[in-house]
Amino acid sequence: MRLDKLLAQAGFGSRGQVKKLIRSRQVRVDGRLATADNLIVAPSLQTITVSGKQLSYSSDAYYILNKPAGVVSAGRDEQHQTVLDLIELNDRRTGLYPVGRLDRDTEGLVLITNNGPLGFRLLHPRYHVDKTYYVEVNDELRPDAPAFFENGIAFLDGIVCKPAKLQIISSSSEISCAYITISEGKFHQVKKMFLAYGVKVTYLRRVSFGPFDLGDLPEGAYRELTEEEKKDLKDYLD
Repeated sequence: MRLDKLLAQAGFGSRGQVKKLIRSRQVRVDGRLATADNLIVAPSLQTITVSGKQLSYSSDAYYILNKPAGVVSAGRDEQHQTVLDLIELNDRRTGLYPVGRLDRDTEGLVLITNNGPLGFRLLHPRYHVDKTYYVEVNDELRPDAPAFFENGIAFLDGIVCKPAKLQIISSSSEISCAYITISEGKFHQVKKMFLAYGVKVTYLRRVSFGPFDLGDLPEGAYRELTEEEKKDLKDYLD
């Protein structure tokens, strides 16, 4: 959220009055003097003071949800249940949305927030946020597979994927299991990468997104980020 908008919502006056407050050097963010009206801040992640008094206003929400198969990563859908439908009414906030998307048949970790600028940064190529998936495929993953993924993969339509890390768990001609870590999020990327290798994904679950792990969170359940996890988010505010 923009600093001037936050202070206006917190009752420090109109947007014009707030701009004067900032320019008079009375506002600090994490101890540093705020000099820009449009500075992006997150009041639940940062310490904001006005004339030496800490701001307690916060409408930010940050959740980790374990998406079941069949649920769509969207705010609304006329045909299918969405990830936001799984959030209880008393935990809903204006502007909640899933950061990035998982296919409807893909399970696993979805970060949900109403902090739009922060969500944008988590998806921006500049930050190279890693995403790790547990994957099952319908054929053998041979010893050459890790190098195949690490060299980057070019699809038939000309799209080239950045190098990915593949860790094989088990391999056979009937089913192979692995973890794959990517730093981007192209459309159906993981499935297409394995197709390029010559196998088909039969099951896919995202187990981590940047510093956040799914852990033992039950399918369909969600939780708020811990204080330590919120500190990790601050890396994407700079």
